[in-house]
Formats: sequence, C-alpha cells, structure tokens
Amino acid sequence: MKRFLNNFYTSFPVQLLLMHFKKYQILLLIWYLLFSMINGGFLKNYGAEALFFSPEYNGSAGFSGLFLLGLGWGMIIMSWNITTFIIHSKRFIFLAAVTHPFLKYCVNNVVLPATIFIFYLCKLYVFARDQELKSVSEVLLQYFAIFMGIAIAVISSFLYFYITEQKIEGRLSLGFLNKDEPLRIANNKYGLEVNHFFDARFKFLPIVDTHYLSKERVDVVFRRHHLAAVTVIILGFIVLATIGFFLDLWIFELPAGLCIIMLYAILIAVVGAFSYFLQSWSLPFAILLVGVLNLLIKYDYIDPRNEAFGMKYADKQHRPSYDKASIQALCNDAAVTADSANMIKILNNWKKKQNAEKPVMVFINASGGGLRSAAFTMKCMQRIDSATNGALMQQTFMISGASGGMLAATYYRELYRTVKKQTANPAFYEEKYSTNVTKDILNSVFSSLVARDLLATKQKVQIGSYSFKKDRGYAFEKKLGDNTEGLLDVTIAETAADEFNATIPLVVFNAVINRDGRKLVIGSQPYSFMMKSSYENREVISDAVDFGALFKNQNPMNIRLVTALRMNASFPYILPSVWLPTKPVIDVMDAGLRDNYGQETTLRFVNYFQQWINENTGGVVIVQLWDEPSDNWQKPVETKNISDMLVTPGTMVQSNWHKLQHDFLSTQYEYFKEGMTVPVYKAEIQYNASSIGKAAAMSLHITANEKREIERSIDNAQNKATIQAVIAALKIRVATSAEGR
Repeated sequence: MKRFLNNFYTSFPVQLLLMHFKKYQILLLIWYLLFSMINGGFLKNYGAEALFFSPEYNGSAGFSGLFLLGLGWGMIIMSWNITTFIIHSKRFIFLAAVTHPFLKYCVNNVVLPATIFIFYLCKLYVFARDQELKSVSEVLLQYFAIFMGIAIAVISSFLYFYITEQKIEGRLSLGFLNKDEPLRIANNKYGLEVNHFFDARFKFLPIVDTHYLSKERVDVVFRRHHLAAVTVIILGFIVLATIGFFLDLWIFELPAGLCIIMLYAILIAVVGAFSYFLQSWSLPFAILLVGVLNLLIKYDYIDPRNEAFGMKYADKQHRPSYDKASIQALCNDAAVTADSANMIKILNNWKKKQNAEKPVMVFINASGGGLRSAAFTMKCMQRIDSATNGALMQQTFMISGASGGMLAATYYRELYRTVKKQTANPAFYEEKYSTNVTKDILNSVFSSLVARDLLATKQKVQIGSYSFKKDRGYAFEKKLGDNTEGLLDVTIAETAADEFNATIPLVVFNAVINRDGRKLVIGSQPYSFMMKSSYENREVISDAVDFGALFKNQNPMNIRLVTALRMNASFPYILPSVWLPTKPVIDVMDAGLRDNYGQETTLRFVNYFQQWINENTGGVVIVQLWDEPSDNWQKPVETKNISDMLVTPGTMVQSNWHKLQHDFLSTQYEYFKEGMTVPVYKAEIQYNASSIGKAAAMSLHITANEKREIERSIDNAQNKATIQAVIAALKIRVATSAEGR
C-alpha cells in the first residue's frame, strides 16, 4: 500500500497538477473564473450561467450553438496544454525520450480541465432537465454536439503536432548517447520526483531511463516542440483577428459562451507567453508595458476610447470647456427662458391633441435591467396601450429611464411614430415586436470584444460625415438596429419635428458623467431648464448638463437613437464608456448609476412646469415600470463568514445601490406631491419572479423560460390591479374611442 501511494504521489499527472499550483497561479485563476461562471457564482446576476447551457447561434439555441461551444472547450483545453507544455516541459526531461511527447503530456495534464468539464456536463444536464424540460435523449444529443466540437479542435491540434514530431524525428540521428552528467539529475533539478506516467492508451508505466540521452537531443526536441506550440498560438490569434474583420456577417456572430471561453483561452496563452519568455521579469515588464501604453494614450498616439457615433470629434480647437463656469453659463437666464418657452409650445401642442379640456398627463418611467427590463417594459406598454385603445401613447408626454427599459420604451415610441404614419389601423401589440426587442445582443458584443476589440482594432465605419472605430459599442448598435428592423437607426434630429408637434411623446435619454457624477440630458429639444433642481435659488449648482447646448458645435443631434440608447445603457465592462469631445475629455456611463428608474427626470420636469400642469391638466399619472420588486427585502447583504466581514464594507453600497436609489426617490416623490394642486398617481408595475431562483438575469441575453416567467409576472394580482387603475385613469380617452366606433 505504501508503495502504491508513493507511486501515485510521484506519478506525472499528480506532480504536474501540483506544479500548476506551485507555479503561475494566475493560470488557475482563469480556470476558477470559468468554473465560477458555470456554477452560477461569477456574473450570475447578468445571466452568464445560461450562456454556457443554452448558447444561441443565428438567432436560435440548438445543435449548432452547442457544437460551437464544444469548439471553444477544445480551444481552451488545447491552449492550456500548449501553454503549460511550453512552461513546464523543461522540468520533465523524460518527455524527450518518449514518442509523441506532447500527446503524452496532454494525457497526464487532463486532470484540471477534465474535472471542470465533467462538472459542466452535470450542470448542463440539470439545466436542460429543469429549465428547458428536455428528455434524456435530447440531452445526449446536446452532449454529442459538444463532444463533436471538442473532437474537431483537439484532433486538429494533435495532427499538427504529429506532423511536427515526424519532422523532428527525421532530423535527429538515432545516437545522441549521453557523454555528460546523467540527465536524471536534471530531472530532479526542481525538487520533483517523477517515476510513473500514463501513456496515450492510459497505461500506467514507469519513467524510461534518460541516461542514454544527450543534452543536445533534449534541447532539440523541446526547442522544436516549443516552436510548434508557439506557432499554434500565433495561428489562433490570426484566425480570431480574421473573424474580427468579417464580424458584420451573421455567420461570425458567435455564441457569447464561446466568446467567453475563447477570451479565457487567449488569456492563458498571453500569460504563458509572458511567463516563458520573460521568466522572473514578467511583472516588471507588465508594469512597464502599462506605463508605455498610458503615455501613448496620453499623447494620442493610440486611442482605444469609444465615441458617440455621428458627432464631430476632429475639430480639437473648438471643443467646449468642461468646468464650473462653462456649465453654469449653459443655464443662464436667457437660455432657460428660451428653452422653457419652446417646451410650453410643446405642452400646448400636446393638449390640443387630447380629447378632454383638462386631460390626464402620463409620464412613463422604465427601469434599467438589460433585456429582462426590456421584455417587461414592452409587454406592459403593449398591454396598457391595447386595453385603452391607444390612450397610453396618446396621453403620454414624456418617457425617461435607464438601460433595458429605455430600449423597449424607445422602440415602442418609434413603432408609434413610424407604423402609425404608414398604416391606417396600426397594431403595435403584435408578439413580433416584443420578440424583436428581446432578441439576443450579447453574442454580438462578446464576439466583438474577443475578435475585434482585442485583435482587429483598426476597422472603421462611416456614419454620417464622419468615420468611427468598429468595436463592441458599434456591434451593440448594429445588432440592436437589426433586431428592431431599423426603427432605432435614425438620428435624434429626425424625431425633433414630431416631438415638437407632440405627435409622439418626448424621450429623454440620460447618462452619468464619470468625472463628477453629473447627469447628461440627451434629447431632440433644448433642456437647459433641467440642469438645476431649482432656479429660484441662484446659488444652486447645476447637477445636470444639456447635451445639445454643451456640444452645439459638434453636431449633437446627428447621433442616432441607438447611440443615445447605448450611452444610456453603457453598463461597465460589458459596453465601453463613451468619451465626448470636451476640454478636458469626459466620458459617460449607464444612467442607472444615478437614477435607474427615470423618476428623477420626471419629477424635475413636472416640478418646473408645475403651474402649467396645474392649470391645464386633470392630473398626472406616472407609470413606473420596475424590473424588480420594490419592497427592499430582496437579496439582503449577509455576513456569514470571515470573508464576508472583509468584503462587505467595500461592497455594501454597490450591493444596495438600487435600494438606496429607491428609498431616496420615494422620499423625493412624497415631497414633490405636496406642491401639486391636481391629483398625482404613481402606478408601480413590478416584475416579481415566482421565486428568487427563477428570476431572469440582468443581461443582454434572455432565455425563453425567462421570457415566460416575465409574462407570468405581469399577470400577478398586484400588477393586474395596478394596470386596471391606469386604465381607469385614462377612461375618458377609452370612452371617446368607443363612441367613435
């Protein structure tokens, strides 16, 4: 028994596994991140888990998506084997004495990737059984697709190494006797004792005697294998870069799960290259590289930043200043008076189109939350608008919000604008429209991140009069435009006349300026009066910026709706922050960082035009569409162990950010109501999953089961009652429409 345990401990696979833990732990971190994503830990709230179990390709989840995911598994397994072979082979001299050393290395290096892959297959079975209700035979077909993809990737790699090894053996003479010191000493140079290994047929064999080898043979064998391995990695990068250049073709819109695995495979190869070529100089070189890149970016030799497509960036001399004096000047008395007068005209135009002397004014606030919120918002707007015979859109004056909710609300507004003009009896309530807004976007974004942003960064696209870099921001806009049949691929300027005439509701896009947390207000109309919470007190500092006024010389109205939506929904890391041409440069991110619900915009607007609203309307209805329950008892921050005690102080605010926003806005709303003389009703329609485990993820990808879960949530008792209350508030319009029929 003792001998068996000794042989087991000193076997090649065990010592190789221990070597991975002793050296280059950062490679293990990459595997851990992949394992955590599969297990529902890392990025669970953003739907990362489902990307590996239900990969979509060409708009559907099926055999092809799983086959491509299998290719990804094969890529990361071979990247792991090739990289660690380059790094560790010098520690195991016996490999130079066996045939097909790389194949035998892979067989003994299979422990870590095989463990994670088997765990993935188990999780896939549970997901397919419980979430997709698949039979055992259907799951086996999924396994077949994955194994087919792995087989193609792995066999292709081994064929290449087999050809390489044949050439190596052909160039080596059969002699190479050892005339120097025994190579067994070199084998134990790093304190490793390896006595047994598995061959290609998984037979457990003793290590061959290496005394007969010469040092020259060992050097030749390893050097040529390392060269072959590096060549494979370089070819892989070339293939990915080539995909990046043709990414606009649908065939290259790879499943997001595959792109994530490919990204990890690239990271393994890059880390391995640093470790192999630089050895102990890896960290100093990495620090130096970061410093050099910072200098190149600082002096504009390279520019990785993302731009707002359609704006003018080239004229650096006339960029607006971004400082306290300049921002305060934008909301001077003359500008505020002129912009207010313009908005009063729009308010009067809106009133003329209503069917009552004092109509109810509706504001729609759509919360952020990826495609989960988009699906919920779209279904709710269709439900209410249909039940009121179009009164919802007829009486809605303004739409505001963040991220996914704004994707759907803006799309519905554009349907109302374009389809209404083209069709005598428009139907905005068809299922295809809610399907369009929930089509996958994440695959395009991740495909661009891996194949274009990292490896093919020089591609340009012409938008209007200017050219811009193709990156994952462009991929997001293109995919969103395609999904919505081009309705969102129009400039803000093209919607200005309809908004001014109150033919359609106003849409106000927001973004958060990273430099100081101010809100950037984007719309077709001038909004200088939205830059302060109060104009009665001149000491109040502007906490918002009118996009059109600040960039009046940079063609601000030339940006498209998809660009404004991306600025409104630039979730960190998933999408790049958008930098804007000011002095100094500023960049903006997701509106949800400041107001995830759109209520702040609505309350500020209503407060400013309070007198007109009190005199000309019969009341205000704020339709608040939440993508999660608002009772503040969901997902509490818990301290269960020492790790939580260390992490919680730094993550508490982030974990409770939306709850803090909700509490603040609720208090703000109560104070706001006190100044109104007409009735104000806030209708909160909330997505509330049947159980915490079934809640749809906040992602740019949503599964069929999650869509069904969202639809069921709309029909719960609380939401039904709220929707009926909204319909009752709009009953004047409903009655009038009925009489007209």
